[in-house]
Formats: sequence, C-alpha cells, structure tokens
Amino acid sequence: MKASRSSMIRAGRSPSCYTGKGVSVRHPKVTAWEARLKAVFDGIDHALEARYGSRLARWPGRPAAGATVNPEHAGLFNLGGIYTRGYGSTYGPGYVVEMRIAAAGPVPSDLRETIEAEAIALLRERLAEAFPGQALQVTRDGRVWKIHGDLSLGDV
Repeated sequence: MKASRSSMIRAGRSPSCYTGKGVSVRHPKVTAWEARLKAVFDGIDHALEARYGSRLARWPGRPAAGATVNPEHAGLFNLGGIYTRGYGSTYGPGYVVEMRIAAAGPVPSDLRETIEAEAIALLRERLAEAFPGQALQVTRDGRVWKIHGDLSLGDV
C-alpha cells in the first residue's frame, strides 16, 4: 500500500524524504530514533488507557484498546509527535506533541487538563529512559507541547 503525502506528515515523516514508490530515503538512524520515540508514545498511550479508559466512553467507530496492531488506531488515546524545524519557535527544532482523546462526547476540561498533565509527566520520565544521555526537554511552546533539545543521532 502506498502512503499518501498527508499520511506521511501525520506519521511525522517528511514527505520530501519519500520517493512515492513505498521507499523512504531517510537515514536509518533517524528511523531508529523515531521508532524509540513512538515506543515512548505507545507506552504512555497504554498507561493512560489503563488509568482513564473506564472513565470515558470511546468513540463508537473506534476499536477498543489493543484491538489493532498500532495503538494509534485503537482505544481512547492517541499520542504522537510531528517533527518541526522550529521556525518562529522559542525552542527551535523538535517534535510537537499531539494528544487526541477519542471520546464519544465532550471531555470535561478539568479531566482533560489532568490527563494532559499526566501524559506530559510520563513523557518527561520516559524520554529520559529511552534516550539516556540526551538532554531532551518537554516545554510548552505557545499553545503546544514540544520535545526539544539534543536531537542528535550520534555518528552518522
């Protein structure tokens, strides 16, 4: 199946690195780095699902948590990051954190704030575990949360 330009962007991959023939020309270290980042997001997704999954009704068309191979497509939560070069940002390049709650109805603002605060606390903790020795920070940048700091890949 061929990925579209918009699906590449939503997945955090730059379409300029995509050949259109199902082949990515990204450096393998970038792919590995982003796979570790996705594992961090998936782990947080599972933790939030375990803690809050019974408190909110899931959107009717969305499968239950664990029903799909990719946690992005099931359950109440979908966490991810989209790379940005950081033009106009206080912190420069990094990953804008996206958190979606696939609830059947409105989520009370106090509960949404509690979930967001827990997700950010878990993100800070798990980034340090997944990327030891890299000074990664999670900071509010305007209206969004952003992962920034040492995004280095080591020797390439």
